[in-house]
Amino acid sequence: MKPIIGVIGFGLCDAETASQAEEVGSLIAGSDAVLVCGGLGGVMEAACRGAVENGGETIGIIPSSDINDANPWVTIPVATDMGHARNIIIAHTAQALIALQGGHGTLTEVYISLKLSKPVICLGQWAQISGVLIAHTPKEAVEIAISSIN
Repeated sequence: MKPIIGVIGFGLCDAETASQAEEVGSLIAGSDAVLVCGGLGGVMEAACRGAVENGGETIGIIPSSDINDANPWVTIPVATDMGHARNIIIAHTAQALIALQGGHGTLTEVYISLKLSKPVICLGQWAQISGVLIAHTPKEAVEIAISSIN
């Protein structure tokens, strides 16, 4: 089975964060891992785009009941009709998570993942949270995620 790495962050983000997310997605695909995310816009869309453009697979855990709500780079949409509760599914599915800039939804995924003893690698935010691993570049984030799974 391929490793599954979660990418979490804002549904709307600035160009710098989107660029980091896209690089993270591309590096995940280049590591022969699968990307899982919330399947919508912002960090999620940028990460999925990076993965797909590098030949990777992406799973989008959609908060609505319509798989067509997924961003165009999600290769496997999962409709949940669970709203924010879908964050728990993302945390359980990912073997490691990479957190970029985000808000309260991202924070819930970080804490749920830590509670599940999953590695959480933070890139650009959340460094003050006990138990997270810190990365300074997308490459470092993906390397830490992959090595924490194996």
